[in-house]
Amino acid sequence: MNTESSLHSIQFESPIGHLQVVSSAQGLRSIELPDRATRNLSRGKNSDGNLAILVHATEQLSEYFAGTRKYFDIPLDLEGTQFQLEVWQSLTGIRYGETNTYGQQAKKIGRPRAARAVGGANAVNPIPIVLPCHRIVGANGSLTGYGGGTSLLYIKQYLLNLENRIVDLELEQTS
Repeated sequence: MNTESSLHSIQFESPIGHLQVVSSAQGLRSIELPDRATRNLSRGKNSDGNLAILVHATEQLSEYFAGTRKYFDIPLDLEGTQFQLEVWQSLTGIRYGETNTYGQQAKKIGRPRAARAVGGANAVNPIPIVLPCHRIVGANGSLTGYGGGTSLLYIKQYLLNLENRIVDLELEQTS
């Protein structure tokens, strides 16, 4: 386990606001959404925009927001319970521009009755966008909490709209 003193961070200006991107020497540790800067390991970070993982992460985030990147290949350094790690890993199987429900995600990890627990794990996903918990919606298709609450639903909506817009443009170009 890494200590907080071995973490590095950089501010990244995105269309959804300032993101705090945090990494260890092993990989990306967190992306803190606007107004959530104290949620994940925010104490004791050293600012170091030259760390290769941070540079790689911000480049890929820029490409994502520009609509030219659909998948991330940044090394990750996740910390969580075994269940949380399973839930977060399963997010990578949801295709760009598509959504799943909490129930579908629970079934994918072999725990069909754990939809609520899956929601709880997604609420504390330390690497939103890269681990696309914004693609998880309620059973009726409604947007539910994002980033551990409802105050950031505008971000979830923005990310889904961005992906849908890119998918629609690609379909138009192939028609």
